[in-house]
Amino acid sequence: MKSTHPGKSNIPARLSAASSPGESEFSATLQITHTPALPPVNWGAAGAQAPTLLSTPADTLPGAAVVVLVWTEAEWAALEHVFCSSATAMPYENRNNGSWSGWQTYSEDIPAVAGWTFWGDYRLVQIGTSKVLLFKSNTHLDFPGESYLEQLISRLIATVKPQLILSTGTAGGARPTDHIGTVNVVRAGTLYESGRPQASWPEYMSPWTANWKLFSAAGFSQLLFPVPTVAADLASLCSQFNTFYKSKYPLTTLNVGGLDMADPSPIINDMTGGNTSLLTADSFLVGTSSGNLGAFACVEMDDAVIAETCVAANVAFGSVRNISDPVQNASLPPAFQAHWGQAVYDAYGFYTSYNGAIAAWAILSAQLQSAQ
Repeated sequence: MKSTHPGKSNIPARLSAASSPGESEFSATLQITHTPALPPVNWGAAGAQAPTLLSTPADTLPGAAVVVLVWTEAEWAALEHVFCSSATAMPYENRNNGSWSGWQTYSEDIPAVAGWTFWGDYRLVQIGTSKVLLFKSNTHLDFPGESYLEQLISRLIATVKPQLILSTGTAGGARPTDHIGTVNVVRAGTLYESGRPQASWPEYMSPWTANWKLFSAAGFSQLLFPVPTVAADLASLCSQFNTFYKSKYPLTTLNVGGLDMADPSPIINDMTGGNTSLLTADSFLVGTSSGNLGAFACVEMDDAVIAETCVAANVAFGSVRNISDPVQNASLPPAFQAHWGQAVYDAYGFYTSYNGAIAAWAILSAQLQSAQ
């Protein structure tokens, strides 16, 4: 079956400042020229095998050892490439696909909410001898809301009976040293509460730790794909940005600290051995060069709610988040922080999500093998 649905807005709530109209229009027009396809995954370089595709039942969530969640079309495309169709290249233009062959739609007992008709889409694969349920969520903290996201996670726990729920995908930078494409792996989520001191924001932590065995294996680095940022494209983004928003910011102001230029090889950080948490927000919030959110791994929009639900159910939780838009210049007005973050996210989120998906695969492959 081919699951087909209109996509949720590609403007993350965390990048939607109240005073920042026009982002959707700019997203539809921005262009970069250096857009290589994601290559076939050379599993043999790491002595590994691609996940095995299993028959996925319609209308019923199958049992699995792990649930892997993604949230946006670009993240979904990267997950599809790594876990389901790694033998062939995936072109850049596929990054916003709203459907993939072999996926099923989950809408059982969906509550009546205008504009929301299904929980998400799912596909079953196997890593080693263990089943893994891939789930592209249509249920978010910002819409239809926190209670529905909690219901979805509770349904996944009750029906799939996973040992681990792993949330993956794009995120905004929080640490002023993280370049675009950095992947941070954590086991805790903190829920942002506007108007309250940072120390009082609620945190939910799992006892889970990532198995890092494969990251040091010979050939693993060959599975990664450096985010293809080039100076000419960043300069072009800056020009397009200033033309659209009628501004005059130099690239050195927008690309603070050069963080929008990717590292030569993607950096993947295991933070599950400590207490570092990511930060979840359902409204405009960005980390800046001032280090205002520097204690957190990243800023995203769902995972603290998932962590809270998993902790209450005694199910392990982890998050593998890639930095699709690094911290913003603290001197910029909030609306322009949002605009530039959105531009970088739109241009490169497909590529940053690929390395996040590879990291998720490596963690699961090692963990599931050790459990056999």
